[in-house]
Amino acid sequence: MKHRTGHGGPEEGEAPAARETDVIVVGAGPTGLLLAGDLAEAGLGVTLLERRPATISNLTRALAVHARTLEQLDARGLADELVAGGHRLSALRLFGDAAFDATRLRSRFPFVLITPQFEVERLLERRARRAGVAFRYDSEVLGLDQDADGVTVRFRTAEGLGSLRAVYAVGTDGVHSTIREAIGLPFPGKSVIRSLVLADVRLAQEPESPFTVDANDDAFALIGSFGDGWYRAIGWNRHRQADDDAPADLAEVRECARLALGRDYGMYDARWVSRFHSDERQAPEYRVGRVFLAGDAAHVHSPAGGQGMNTGLQDAANLSWKLAAVLRGHSPESLLDSYQAERHPVGKQVLRSSGALIRVALLHTAPWRVVRTLGARLFNHLGPLARRAMRTVSGIGIAYAAGPGAHPLAGRRAPDLHLADGSRLYALLRQGKFVLITPADEAGGLRPAADRVVTASWRSDRRTALLVRPDGYIAWATDATAPAERATALRSALLQWTGAAPEDGGSIGTTRTAALTAPAHAADTPGGR
Repeated sequence: MKHRTGHGGPEEGEAPAARETDVIVVGAGPTGLLLAGDLAEAGLGVTLLERRPATISNLTRALAVHARTLEQLDARGLADELVAGGHRLSALRLFGDAAFDATRLRSRFPFVLITPQFEVERLLERRARRAGVAFRYDSEVLGLDQDADGVTVRFRTAEGLGSLRAVYAVGTDGVHSTIREAIGLPFPGKSVIRSLVLADVRLAQEPESPFTVDANDDAFALIGSFGDGWYRAIGWNRHRQADDDAPADLAEVRECARLALGRDYGMYDARWVSRFHSDERQAPEYRVGRVFLAGDAAHVHSPAGGQGMNTGLQDAANLSWKLAAVLRGHSPESLLDSYQAERHPVGKQVLRSSGALIRVALLHTAPWRVVRTLGARLFNHLGPLARRAMRTVSGIGIAYAAGPGAHPLAGRRAPDLHLADGSRLYALLRQGKFVLITPADEAGGLRPAADRVVTASWRSDRRTALLVRPDGYIAWATDATAPAERATALRSALLQWTGAAPEDGGSIGTTRTAALTAPAHAADTPGGR
C-alpha cells in the first residue's frame, strides 16, 4: 500500500528512490536529538532535518529535569555533567503549601534538577554529532510519501527543493508538527491557559529558591534560575488576556510576578519577551506505517509539573532501541507496535495530571481557594499519596503492561542496581544493549549474543534472573529454581527479546531456592543495592 501525503512527489507507479539513510528524524529539539544519537550509536545511518538555521537557537521553555529523565541521560553518560551545572531541588512546590518531595525517590537522582532546556540540547547535540548523525539545518519539510519499502521526505532549503529516503521517519517537530499533518493525524484537544508571558531576565534581588512559583485568584508566576545570572520568568494575569500575537513587554511580566509572588525581584534587562498559550492535545496514534511521532508532535500539555520535555525524552528512549533492533534484524517489525501501546497511555496520563495541577492552581473563587489550601495540607501529610504523586511526576513510577502470566517485575523500571563486579546497571546500559542479571554461580555458563546482551551478577545472594531492556525497563524475570525450568525460560526470553538464544542452549544451574518478595514499589528495589 502506498501512502501519499504532502505536496508533490513521484507519480503513482513510479519506482521509489533508493534508500539514502536508515532513519530521518525531523526536529532538533531534545526529543529528536536523543533519538538520533541513540540510533547513530547503534550503528545506523541517521539524518536530522531542522527548519531553523544552525545559527538560530531554539526558543526553550523547559527548566525542570526529573529523576527518570536523569536516569535515561545517565544511561548515555550525560547526567553527571548536566547535574553539575544545574540546581538541585529537594521538592517541587507548585502552589501554596503543596509540594512534591523528591528526596524519598529511590533513585540515584532524588531531586528535581533546574537547568535550561538548551543545556540538555547542548549535551545531546554533542553526543549525536560524535555518533555520526548528519545534521541538515535550514531544511523545511514540505511533505512525505511512504510505501512498503520506505519513506521519502521532501524539504526546502536555501538552495532549493530536496528529498531524502529512509526506512523510517520520526516527527519530533513540535506542537505545529509538519510530519503529523503530513500523515493525516488530527491533534484533538483545547487550550488550557491563554496569554502566558515568557521572558529571560536579570534580577536585582535573588529569590529564596532557584525555582519560585505560586498562584492566586489574580495571577500565576514562575521564576527559575539558569545559574549564570539569568532567570526564566513565566507569568499569567487573569485580568489581562490577549492573543498570542499581541505585544508583550517586561512590564507585563513584572506585574504578573508582583500579583502572584508579592514582588518582582527587581526584574530588568530582558533579552527577549514572548506571549504564548498552553494546550492539552494528543494525537490518537503515534505511528502511521513507517512514520512515528514523539515529544510535542505527539502530545502537548500544561507546564504544571515540568513534564513536557521529560515525557518527550522518554518517548525517544522507548522508540530508539526498538527501531535499532528491527533495523539490525534482531526483532520483527511488529515490535514497533509496542511504542504506541506503551507511550500513548503515558501521554494521556501526563495530560490529565498536568491539567489537574494547573486547574487547581488557578482556582479563583474564595470557597475553592479554601478547598485548595486544605487539600494541599492534606496532601503533604498523607505520605503514601504524596510519594505516589512524586513518582508519577518524576517518571519513576511509570510502568508498562507486560501481559498475562508475566513476572510482577516485568514492564517496571529497573533502578540503578549495584552489581557484583562493582559496576552499575545504568553504566552498563551505556552500551545500548540488554543487560542480563543472574546469580554469580550461573553467569559463567551463559553465552548470550555479545552484540545484544551484557551479562552481570547480583552483588547480593538474590536468585532472580532479570533481563533489562536498553531503555532501563525490565523485559523479563524469573524466580524458577528448577534448573531445567530456568534454562528453558531464559532461552525463550533471550530469543523473544534479543532474537538470539545463548550459544550453549541456555543451560544454567541453580543450587539454592529463593522467592521474590515484591514490595509495594518493587520496581524500585529488585535486589537491593
